[in-house]
Amino acid sequence: MNPYVIYTDSACDISPAMLEEWGVKRCDLSFQFVGEETVYTNFELTPKEFYQRMRDGGVAKTSAVNSEAFRQLFEEELKNGNDVLYIGFSSGLSTTYNCARMAAAELEEAYEGRRVCAVDTLSASAGFGMLLYLAVREKEKGATLEEVARFVEEQRMHQCHWFTVDDLVYLKRGGRVSSAVALLGGVLGIKPVLHMDDEGHLINRFKVRGRKAALKALADKYGELAVDREGPVFISHGDCEEEAAQLAAMLKEEYGITVDLTVNVGPVIGAHSGPGTMALFFIGKER
Repeated sequence: MNPYVIYTDSACDISPAMLEEWGVKRCDLSFQFVGEETVYTNFELTPKEFYQRMRDGGVAKTSAVNSEAFRQLFEEELKNGNDVLYIGFSSGLSTTYNCARMAAAELEEAYEGRRVCAVDTLSASAGFGMLLYLAVREKEKGATLEEVARFVEEQRMHQCHWFTVDDLVYLKRGGRVSSAVALLGGVLGIKPVLHMDDEGHLINRFKVRGRKAALKALADKYGELAVDREGPVFISHGDCEEEAAQLAAMLKEEYGITVDLTVNVGPVIGAHSGPGTMALFFIGKER
């Protein structure tokens, strides 16, 4: 049995420094602002710079990692004697996973007896990051590549993603809400509460009036669905750190739990959800 490395991609919104600490390597999705030639990776602008550009009217378009980029990175590991387990961004939101899967299949055929495995987390942002964190813990316990892959496939169906956005215009651009709903929401202060379904797609579940009610709705979902009060809880936010702290305080007051990790929603995700996005992730009875 060969040693193996875990690969991921930047849509997990876990910082490069933390990924390095976990021993995880990454591929970078990219983005650029409409009307500009500069292409950025997920960590080349600070969150404040990126979201201010959006607030000033900038529209960012994102690009997946292509199969050739994956092939080159994975093949280098094979040549160094390592097998590869790629844990990736939801196939319901990006072609990135399928590009990795194609590269993995090609390399397994070329390198007989070696393993290059791609697992679809059906998750995004720090929900995806949480599954990665749990996978790293399993690897540290001595789990094999196949055991970690199966573990992620089992856990992903219990990975809860509940989130809200501050401005519906960004969801309108992506076709998640109609122009009429976006306009009405802006006038009335309507905030959607969304989650990711079992196929890794974003689903609008219900609406509340006002930002405070939206944050409370996220905390309530933890109380309704969480199965293990000792399990990890992650928050990601689109340049609204104070409100992330408010959500963490709600969870502490209502349920006595401490948020394990709070991160910024990176540009690749934030381009579609906008500044003010707030997301809560935990392991639940169902997604």
